[in-house]
Amino acid sequence: MLTTTLSDFRKDIKRYLDNVTQNVETLIINRGKDNGIVIMSLAEYNSLCATQHEISSKENERRLDSAIEKLKSGNSTGKNLMEE
Repeated sequence: MLTTTLSDFRKDIKRYLDNVTQNVETLIINRGKDNGIVIMSLAEYNSLCATQHEISSKENERRLDSAIEKLKSGNSTGKNLMEE
């Protein structure tokens, strides 16, 4: 996670944005006490949204937990998704 001030961000915006996108970094721009902005790549944002959707209901959460337990215990099976 990177942190900077608004003033420093303005001075070198391209470098900061390149770091965010190329290095999967999150940038926090401090704007005073308990106030700030978070910048992240679109890919990271989309990933967070997908995760939020997956755990948005108790039923989804139970299915994910069940799948994780099956993988951990070795009770999972593989399937070919496409014929070769």
